[in-house]
Amino acid sequence: RVSGCAFMYSLCGSVWATYHGHLRPVTKSRTATGAQHAMPTLIRPDGAEIHYEVHGSGYPLLLLAPGGVSSEIAAWERSAFNPIERFSSDFMVIAMDQRYAGRSRAPLVPFSYEQTLGDQIAVLNDLTLPRAHVMGDCIGCAFALRMMDEATARVSAAVLQDPVGLDETNGMGTYYRRFNETIRVARAEGLGAVVAAAKQNPRFVDNPAGGPWSQRLHDQDAFEGALMSLGREGYIATVIDFRDGIWPWQQPFISVNEVAVERIPHPLLILPGSDELHPTGVAEKLAALAPDAELMDVDCRAPANVDATVEHVREFLLRNTPA
Repeated sequence: RVSGCAFMYSLCGSVWATYHGHLRPVTKSRTATGAQHAMPTLIRPDGAEIHYEVHGSGYPLLLLAPGGVSSEIAAWERSAFNPIERFSSDFMVIAMDQRYAGRSRAPLVPFSYEQTLGDQIAVLNDLTLPRAHVMGDCIGCAFALRMMDEATARVSAAVLQDPVGLDETNGMGTYYRRFNETIRVARAEGLGAVVAAAKQNPRFVDNPAGGPWSQRLHDQDAFEGALMSLGREGYIATVIDFRDGIWPWQQPFISVNEVAVERIPHPLLILPGSDELHPTGVAEKLAALAPDAELMDVDCRAPANVDATVEHVREFLLRNTPA
């Protein structure tokens, strides 16, 4: 059984380790407190490279980061609290860059929740973990809901922070807005402008002009040729398919419908959002539909409340950890 930081790695950085018959790089690093953690990369059947990190030990807690297309480990540093720092003393905290973000790499194909669910399950499989708690934020809640619906036995409990979705305060335009800019730049200025934007700032959430493959364009010069080969209209069509994959039309909880939420068997702790992307009403509807859900106050992450909220989340996770 491979768990925690029990990986093969050198004291000096990267080596090649064998997991389930596959070779891939594993890097060893240290936190600010000196604790060691492992940072492997998975190679998926479609060629995607999935980077993840393991911090601490104990029952596993899989983190699914905020940021939409830019769902990456670093996004937790911009959250009201960082669950890697807060929970790795009690749990094996597994953080991952989704396939279009951070140190992960994705092929030039549209987004699908089937692909990202497969990536997330592959991380658990790589660590030989049959089940885990899950904590999602923003788009991470959509990932978590899909996992609870389609891989029910792999989840023991879930924390949903700032869930995305639709209510009377927003609409599809809320989520399409960044993609509108992606399409505008490609159509008005050409694919050279897309590449230049990605080189300048690869985070799609901050710079949608670079498109959803901006991180790979930024990091790998050779990928530019693959994008250019699509031509302008082919690229735009692929971007539209990507947009419609990550933000499906009129799905109230983005990745699942109301029926799926009603049949979720897992304990849920929901920390509601309060803006157009993360409406309070979406969190309230989730809590009303799910059979075993607790909804925290909308101000639970205000500066005066955040420490108490962290302890409440910790207690929820410990209470629902299988014996």
